[in-house]
Formats: sequence, structure tokens, C-alpha cells
Amino acid sequence: MIPFAKNRSYRRFYQDVSIDEADLIKMVEAARLSPSSRNMQPIKFFITNDRNMNDAIFKNLSWAGYLLDWDGPEEGERPSAYIIMLHDKKISSTYSCDNGIFAQSILLQAVDLGFGGCIIGSLKKDAIAKLLQLPEHLEPILAVALGKPKENVIIEDMKNGDVKYWRDDSQNHHVPKRTLDELIYKIK
Repeated sequence: MIPFAKNRSYRRFYQDVSIDEADLIKMVEAARLSPSSRNMQPIKFFITNDRNMNDAIFKNLSWAGYLLDWDGPEEGERPSAYIIMLHDKKISSTYSCDNGIFAQSILLQAVDLGFGGCIIGSLKKDAIAKLLQLPEHLEPILAVALGKPKENVIIEDMKNGDVKYWRDDSQNHHVPKRTLDELIYKIK
């Protein structure tokens, strides 16, 4: 299977399967080598595989907005590592689309290393900044939660324009995707 086909938003992990710092650095290296708008490279990275720091970060994230009755992974299913992306405002006042490019590169490298992850944009930025003791010029952008995936993600064609992902009774995570026919515009 091609790497991007295995790259899903995983939200439950084998928490006891750790990710070495060397592997986290490989993920940051993948981001570092990625294209950057105007080549400004205004994003820095905080990495952690420390259980206490992970627990503190976890409390400041929101998980899976469409799963209204789910507050995120339970103890034992939480990420074993995080990469927090930080905007360095001393380098540039904006980061354009770099956060998405870098996050995708991190996830593709994670898949290549046998892990998976989830990009989380819903985070308590002030609390994260305080937790990480960030100077004023560094601002949290995204958290990339990482670990060994513990869930089965099923991709299916979208029906009736419904974009909401959902879980079945067996806890399989279903993700509707628009069909290629819907996505590719053709002149008539």
C-alpha cells in the first residue's frame, strides 16, 4: 500500500508503544526538508515522548468534533508522543500554508516508520504556550498526536454530501470522502 493511503487521522493508539526521540527527529527532518512559502521556514517544533508532558498536553486538546459523545482517547489509548508546531513570529509575521505541508510530511514519515497520527488544530494555545514556557515570539499552531495506531479506519465514498466521520458498533472509524468524479472539474 502506498504511504499516503495508510496515512489516516488516527485518534486511538497503543499508548505503551513508545516512539524514540530519534524517530521524532526524523519526522521533524521530513518537515524541515518540505517546501515552505517564500522559503521563510517560520515554524519551529517542540517534540515530546515523555509521559508526564504528554498527559499535560492531552488536557489542552480537543478531539474529533463530530464524535459528540467522545472526549478523546481513554487512558491506554492516548498518543505516546507529540510534535507541537510553533510559529516563530521573529522570522515572519505569517506562516501561510506551511503548517499543513509540514504536518503532512510529519505524518507521512510517521507512517513510513510504522506509526500514525492526527493533526489537531483545536488546542488551548495560551495553556500550551505556558506549559512549554514559550517566549512571546513563539505561538502554538498545531499539535500532531503520534503513536502506534489502535483503530481501524475505513474510507468510503461520501453519500449525500455528508462529511461527518463516525464509528460503528465495532469501533471502526468510517471516513467519507468525495469521489474523484466530484473533485475533478472538467470543461463542458
